[in-house]
Amino acid sequence: MKSLTQRQQYMGLAGWLLLAFIAAAIGAVASVNAASFYQQLQQPSWAPPAGIFGPVWTTLYTLMGIAAWLVWREKPTQNVRPPLTLFVVQLALNALWSWLYFVWHLGAVAFAGTVVLWLLILATLIAFWRIKPLAGALLVPYLAWVTLATALTWSTWHLNPQILG
Repeated sequence: MKSLTQRQQYMGLAGWLLLAFIAAAIGAVASVNAASFYQQLQQPSWAPPAGIFGPVWTTLYTLMGIAAWLVWREKPTQNVRPPLTLFVVQLALNALWSWLYFVWHLGAVAFAGTVVLWLLILATLIAFWRIKPLAGALLVPYLAWVTLATALTWSTWHLNPQILG
């Protein structure tokens, strides 16, 4: 099979990063007032400060885009459609979560969403790893952060039933 040209490689990287940051932007629109909303909530003692979320998510979206690109580059020799489809589905759910939690204040639904998101990330990580181990490894920090986010969503939902009922 024909390999990708250098131009195709760069365009592919730009495209996957763009897709990841479009999802980030959709979530960011819902998170405009997230810092003030987050401070209103009763928090568990282990909750990260609000200021850490932006830098962490920026890093994670960058890693996600690179991971997807690494898998996409293998298309001349492997069927990358199923793993990349999983990636896009989890990315859409990722973007939806901010709306569920910060805009619509649906604690139970947001928690269920993080559980499903966690499972989709794990499936994507495994699928990526099988094609390109580095791509799977780049999703490990994302899975770890969503593990924390799942626990935090559960905790804040239960600590704030009047707001996140």
